[in-house]
Amino acid sequence: MKFLGQIWFDTEKSKRVTEEEWADVTQECIVSDDQWRESGHMLSALALYEPEQAVTLRVRNGTVAATDGPFSEIKEHLGGFVVIEARDMAEAQSIISTFPILKYASIEIRPGYSIKDGR
Repeated sequence: MKFLGQIWFDTEKSKRVTEEEWADVTQECIVSDDQWRESGHMLSALALYEPEQAVTLRVRNGTVAATDGPFSEIKEHLGGFVVIEARDMAEAQSIISTFPILKYASIEIRPGYSIKDGR
């Protein structure tokens, strides 16, 4: 079964993390991701730039409109995601609980479903 782990950062707290700390945790994450990839559990992982780099699209009156940055004020921002393969939610939690980024973020885990399965 596939699970999505959304990595959420407290926007203000993440601004106070030093570049050295980010470099250190990035290296730890690379090692962790590689280990989970080798075990067959890690399917995909992607870190995201800060919300200021975003563009938000909306359809208004049949026209697509783009707004730079996040659409609204945010206290937390999506900083990345992982897609893993696990037997069930318990195994997904066990895997994701070992991710080094948890020092700086929270990770929301959601099971995925396949349209082929009718869900």
